[in-house]
Amino acid sequence: MKRLAGQTAMVTGASSGIGKACAIALGLEGANVVVNYVGNSSGADEAVAIIEANGGRAMVFKADVSKQDEVQAMFRAAVETFGTIDILVNNAGLQKDAPFLDMTLEDWQFVLNVNLTGQFLCAQAAAREFVRRGPRPDVSCSLGKIICMSSVHELIPWAGHINYAASKGGVMLMMKSLAQELGPMKIRVNSIAPGAIKTPINRMAWETEEAEQRLLRLIPYKRVGEASDIGNVCCWLASDESDYIHGATLFVDGGMTLYPGFEDNG
Repeated sequence: MKRLAGQTAMVTGASSGIGKACAIALGLEGANVVVNYVGNSSGADEAVAIIEANGGRAMVFKADVSKQDEVQAMFRAAVETFGTIDILVNNAGLQKDAPFLDMTLEDWQFVLNVNLTGQFLCAQAAAREFVRRGPRPDVSCSLGKIICMSSVHELIPWAGHINYAASKGGVMLMMKSLAQELGPMKIRVNSIAPGAIKTPINRMAWETEEAEQRLLRLIPYKRVGEASDIGNVCCWLASDESDYIHGATLFVDGGMTLYPGFEDNG
C-alpha cells in the first residue's frame, strides 16, 4: 500500500525478532529505514537486503542505545543519508533474568539502561529532530511518530524477571508522559505491548510441542504470535490511519492480558 512513502523510519534493535520484522514491514510500506543493531550485523544486513530487493532504501547503523554519544551519532548519520527522521520505533531491549534474591546490581542496571534509558535517549533525539525539521504535511498529519516497544509485562507481574518487568512498567509511564508533553507539538507517541511472540529471545518457550502447549494455556486465542503480527501493527500505528491514537498501549497478545486463569471461573 506504500502508506509510508516519503518518510524515514528508525528501528532500534532491528537485527532479529520483532525489530527486524518491523523494519522490513516499514520498508515494504515505502519508508526509508535505518536498521539499528549492536551485535548481529548479519541480521541487520539481511533486513536491508529484503527492503532493497523490494525497491526500498535502507541503511545499517551499529549503536548501543544506552550510550548517548552513539545514539546522537546514529541520528546524525540518518539525517545525512535520508534528510530527516519521521518515525522512531523504540524496540531495542533484552533480558538478564535471575531470582530477585540472586539478582546483581549489574544485571538490574544493564536491563534498565538498555530497555528504559535507551528508549529515553532515542525518543529525545527523535523529538528534537522533528522540531528542528518542522511539519511535512505532504507526507504525514503529525510532526513525527514515536512507537515504544513495551510488553504485556508493563501490566503483568513477572517473578524471576524483576528488572525486565520494571523496565517495561517504566516504558509505559514514560510513553504516556511523553504523549502528554509532546502532543501539543503534533508529535504522536504510543506503545505496542507484545505478548508471546516466536522470537529467538524466547525460543525455549515455544520450539517444542510440549513447550508450546504449556504456553498456550496463557493465551485465550490459542496461538503463539509471529513477529509479523507486530510488524503489521507497527506500520498501521506509524501511518495517518491511526492519527487520533495518542498515548495508548496497543496489546498484541492473543488475549494474554485477559487473566486466562479465570476462564473456567477461577
